[in-house]
Amino acid sequence: MFFKQDNKLVYAYDAEKLWIEPWGQDALRVRATKLRSMPSEDWALQPPAQAEAEINISDDSASLVNGKIKAVISKRGKLMVWNSKGDLMLEEYTRNRRDVFDPKCSAIQVEAREFKPIPGSDFYHLTMRFESVDPGEKLFGMGQYQQPFFDLKGTDLELAHRNSQASVPFLLSSLGYGFLWNNPAIGRAVLGKNIMSFEAYSTTVLDYWIVAGDTPAEIVETYADATGKVPMMPEYGLGFWQCKLRYQTQEELLEVAREYKRRNLPLDLIVIDFFHWPLQGEWKFDPTYWPDPDAMVKELQEMKVELMVSIWPTVDTRSENYEEMLERGYLIRVDRGMRIGMDFQGNTIHFDATNPETRQYVWNKARQNYYSKGIKVFWLDEAEPEYSAYDFDNYRYHLGPNLRIGNIYPREYSRAFYDGLKSEGHSEIVNLLRCAWAGSQKYGALVWSGDIASSWSSFRNQLAAGLHMGIAGLPWWTTDIGGFHGGNPADEAFRELFVRWFQWGAFCPVFRLHGDREPRQPQHGTTGGATCRSGAPNEVWSYGEKVYGICQKYMALRERLREYTRGLMQEAHRKGTPVMRPLFYEFPEDARCWETGEQFMFGYKYLCCPVLRPGVDKIEVYLPAGATWKALEGDYELSGGKTVEVACPLEYMPVFERRELSQMSVR
Repeated sequence: MFFKQDNKLVYAYDAEKLWIEPWGQDALRVRATKLRSMPSEDWALQPPAQAEAEINISDDSASLVNGKIKAVISKRGKLMVWNSKGDLMLEEYTRNRRDVFDPKCSAIQVEAREFKPIPGSDFYHLTMRFESVDPGEKLFGMGQYQQPFFDLKGTDLELAHRNSQASVPFLLSSLGYGFLWNNPAIGRAVLGKNIMSFEAYSTTVLDYWIVAGDTPAEIVETYADATGKVPMMPEYGLGFWQCKLRYQTQEELLEVAREYKRRNLPLDLIVIDFFHWPLQGEWKFDPTYWPDPDAMVKELQEMKVELMVSIWPTVDTRSENYEEMLERGYLIRVDRGMRIGMDFQGNTIHFDATNPETRQYVWNKARQNYYSKGIKVFWLDEAEPEYSAYDFDNYRYHLGPNLRIGNIYPREYSRAFYDGLKSEGHSEIVNLLRCAWAGSQKYGALVWSGDIASSWSSFRNQLAAGLHMGIAGLPWWTTDIGGFHGGNPADEAFRELFVRWFQWGAFCPVFRLHGDREPRQPQHGTTGGATCRSGAPNEVWSYGEKVYGICQKYMALRERLREYTRGLMQEAHRKGTPVMRPLFYEFPEDARCWETGEQFMFGYKYLCCPVLRPGVDKIEVYLPAGATWKALEGDYELSGGKTVEVACPLEYMPVFERRELSQMSVR
């Protein structure tokens, strides 16, 4: 049965209700449920701009048109989506005999929208299946996964957050559409050559959003309109950030900042990482090792260096806030056993960031102990976020009314500090996070790629991760330069990896040095966080004079690009545009650009060619057609549309400047 309800096309059959409605320019939202009424959550989606859909209903089918996109549903419930050119973009994969005249009529009885009841609950295991309408389709986005693949077609992706994995389920297709799986449940996406499927292991509703567009930029910008855009990046986000695991005392941190200034090196921000507190759940400095935070912040501000502090969502059962948070219902509950989620440096449980009262409580603590001292930049470490992306068959946490939707946790965690800073009058807000979900960007989420290995294969994974995150709607992204785990600054092999990573880092959205270096340092003290040992020195002068000279060069280069980078951040704020972009984002008509994943554009102007393997002094570079390219180092120009071999000694990462800017499309 078809009918029109307000601006929606509704299909009803047996227990299922399916809604199709316009949701922004050239976009549709599709929802289905077997409950008596449609769930009301919008999850990642913001209220749409008003758009009047053209709805037509006949005996055999019904259709809805919104600008460049058209959905048609058959009388037996099969949904297909076209663009305004008449190209089929999406077709449900259904194999049954409800319509014997369907060319794909089959006896195998596979449903496109499969709701499997979970016994003893109102929840379903949901699977949504689509045809692979073109074997040559290429797919990008989906967030951050530790794998090197540029084209995601053929991959199998877990929809869950883990340390170094951030599920942001938005796809950009080479067929000219964008697709958001608007469901924060733990699940799975299989982007197969025969079937593309999305699963939610426990949910009440099917919910996705799809947009048609003529260019990748048009699709991504419409997606940003639907889910939100980053704030404007503050000035301190444009330069160099210094970090290590971990500065153990106030004097140690200040001496590092002073040394940067003595050497006349640009430094915008320095980080106090975890366990600067007495216990987890006490969001304040341990006075034994950080005796005068006010004086520390004042001295840093005089050097024009911002301070970032790490905040964890874990609350130690011994902490001064545990009993009060327990009494008020601010802690995540467990289905059985003791209320302990982690045993790292104490028995702890996460606070419930999905509860607005909890968010306000934690912000009040941070305001009193950090913000009031002049600290306004927060590193919201998820504290091993795989614990909030629990195994469906063995629930770790009970997120109040949000049971079984663990992927929403990172977004709500960042929201606590975004809302708090907004209430203090700030509009330029940065929250450094290990994970994010669709829509996190509007809460100032700067995502870093987690605790990754210090290896060449890991380095290659980070390039793919950064490009996919930008397409998935999070233009602020960064990585631990040199990797996190391992890496000895005295080791020549590691120094080579570090240099190549540092060169690439200068062209990432945020240029940030971090890592847990070897050999580990001795335990600094016996109380509070001092029992958590630190890594070896990780400053740019820690790697020998040759490496130091290269670092100086790239830090100076990043400074010269400050005005340009500021412009990219303004574009990200206004339009949702990625800062680091796949080549096809700027050159969609060049087929080679859809296949080239080891190069990228830093904004519209710079073609960056990172050196991703050891012992290399020459690499092949593809120069996109439609522009002339001038080497950033070396006095030569090359025409586009061809592959060239270029030198890349250790001192130099090939970068080319786009010269014919008058030919670029103005967005």
